[in-house]
Amino acid sequence: MTDAVHRPHFEAEHLAFRDSFASFVADRMTPQYMDWEAAGIAPREIFAEAGSYGFTGMAVPEQHGGGGVKDFRFNQVMAEVLAAAGIGGAGLGITLHNDILTPYFLEYCNDEQAARWLPGIAAGTLITAIAMTEPGTGSDLAGITTSAVRDGDVYVLNGSKTFITNGINADLVIVAARTDPSQRHAGISLMVVERGMEGFERGRNLDKIGLHSQDTAELFFNDVRVPVANLLGEEGRGFTYLTANLPQERLSIAVMGVAAARAALDWTVDYVKERTAFGQPISAFQNTKFVLAEVKTAVDVAQAYVDQCVVRLNEGTLSAAEAAQAKYWCTELQQSAVHKCLQLYGGYGFMTEYPIGRAYADARVTTIYGGTTEVMKTIIAKSLGI
Repeated sequence: MTDAVHRPHFEAEHLAFRDSFASFVADRMTPQYMDWEAAGIAPREIFAEAGSYGFTGMAVPEQHGGGGVKDFRFNQVMAEVLAAAGIGGAGLGITLHNDILTPYFLEYCNDEQAARWLPGIAAGTLITAIAMTEPGTGSDLAGITTSAVRDGDVYVLNGSKTFITNGINADLVIVAARTDPSQRHAGISLMVVERGMEGFERGRNLDKIGLHSQDTAELFFNDVRVPVANLLGEEGRGFTYLTANLPQERLSIAVMGVAAARAALDWTVDYVKERTAFGQPISAFQNTKFVLAEVKTAVDVAQAYVDQCVVRLNEGTLSAAEAAQAKYWCTELQQSAVHKCLQLYGGYGFMTEYPIGRAYADARVTTIYGGTTEVMKTIIAKSLGI
């Protein structure tokens, strides 16, 4: 691994956690990863295996079987280990479960819901997903049309969602639905749809450019009778809950972005020392030196900012604009770094047997999901008062 900037925000416990998770990835994920890529999905069992070692539900309270430590540095460590191992799709499923879904259940579950769901979330036996995006709405969350009509002690849920990460494997799906059609933002609520509910159907496991081992699905809700007891938080507060969690979601994507860029750099430094052309290693050419010097500098500068954002998230002071800056910059960096590094592989970079080729395909979506680069720039501009 190339020398990184000094990272004083990590403590001894995070470094020990890194070693432990790296061993798990090497033993339980890397050997099977290409099979999962070919299958288009990772096995459900990998979540439970990760949970048995404490790699899911780190922030879940101990009384519910979790680690009891709300510290995003552990999440950051996991993202960096997965990136270094060249594991994109399957790793994203676990990252989504920990970084993006678990906070909703921690923040908005009542006592009964917490007792019902958190132990399985912590153990990795209840896999989670969130269903926001609909065909035709994209980033316009307030424009969703999925409806949930109150009928006594249930909501009757109708609609469809698309591009849902963990969509095939998920046991608990947080669905954003319109409970008050007369309102825009204030008419949205969140409810948990559970595996096996009548009328809840999964469509295709979507065929994507990259992230092949990440199941991404269409979901359909046809008169699904969701108990009112599965309402997450208060009715009409769904949009508020979604936006409140966006800084952590976007920082998670930024963490993965800079980690993927560093992994590409590390692989390429090793490769150019071994590959020869015109009688000398590729690393001896000035162009190679300059390209990798540029990538190294960009990655280290981005890393320093992301680490600062992780500290601010832990402190509860990370703003939406700061998270947007991190997400925008690091995902654009991920794409440019992987592009530059792949070029130094020549034709071999186009082969999926090399992790750089898979990383190139995996990187393309990162400037889209979690809010496009254009949306991030809009958020940042608003923070400037323009």
